[in-house]
Order: sequence, then C-alpha cells, then structure tokens
Amino acid sequence: MKLNQLSDKVGSAKRRKRIGRGIGSGVGKTGGRGGKGQTARSGVAINGFEGGQMPLHRRLPKRGFTNVFRKNYVEVSLDRIDQAIEAGRLDPAQTINVEALKAAGIIKRSKDGVRLLGGAAPKRKLVIDVAGASGPAIAAVEKAGGTVTVAKAAAPAEAGA
Repeated sequence: MKLNQLSDKVGSAKRRKRIGRGIGSGVGKTGGRGGKGQTARSGVAINGFEGGQMPLHRRLPKRGFTNVFRKNYVEVSLDRIDQAIEAGRLDPAQTINVEALKAAGIIKRSKDGVRLLGGAAPKRKLVIDVAGASGPAIAAVEKAGGTVTVAKAAAPAEAGA
C-alpha cells in the first residue's frame, strides 16, 4: 500500500452545501434565510422569541429562591485522606487541615471550607481540623482514637447593634 493509493471510505465525507449559487441548486436567491427582514440579516439572535406567542420562560411559574448565605464546602471523604496517607503525601502525625489537604493535592481550593464525609474507618489516629463534618465521619475518626475539630461559623452581624 502506498500513500497515493489511500482514500476515504465511500460516503464518509459529505460535500458541503454551496448556498446562494442559483435557483437550480435549491438554496439559491435567499440562500436558505427565508424572506426579507431582521432574520435575513447577519448578526441576529432572537433567543427565546416564539413568533409573538408568550415564550416558555414566561409561561412557566417562578419557583424557589437563591439563599445568599449558603456555604459552599469542598467535600473530602475519609477514604481520600487514607489514600493520601498511604501514598505518603499526607503526614498522619500532623494536624490535617485545609493547608495540609491543598499541599497533598487532595483539594484545589477551599471555597467556604472543607466538609469531612464518612467512608471506611481510618486505620490510625488522626487529628482533623475542618469547617464541617458528618456524624458518621466524626464517629469513625473518634473510634480510631483521633479527634475532629469543627470550626464554628461566624455569626451574622446583628441589625440592632
């Protein structure tokens, strides 16, 4: 086989449609853009417009709200911490906190803090300092002889004070 003998399989490459090349092409005159007006011009984007009918986003009811006080935590499981210790990226003798987790490559950014989730019980005694933790995660660490310190969230400022 030679390079000059190579070719595509029949039907694998579709020819492009040559628009605006006469009425015999089937896409001549207006070039598939319809009649005159706004949509026949370039740079038109009428998103959500349904020809005068009430658009779907206005027909549907509004529901819910966005809680501006919601905390966005990075979730880390005990399994991930155990894997990092086994790989030698995390020192079990030191306190495991946000900085240690970043240095070990377990998390990229802390957002509003780290929340510890359960999983397999750790094989050794750990001291963990996080912004939040699930009940099973705390129980598993304490069962192994370690401690979990959950930082209290700062209380919002009172209006009358």
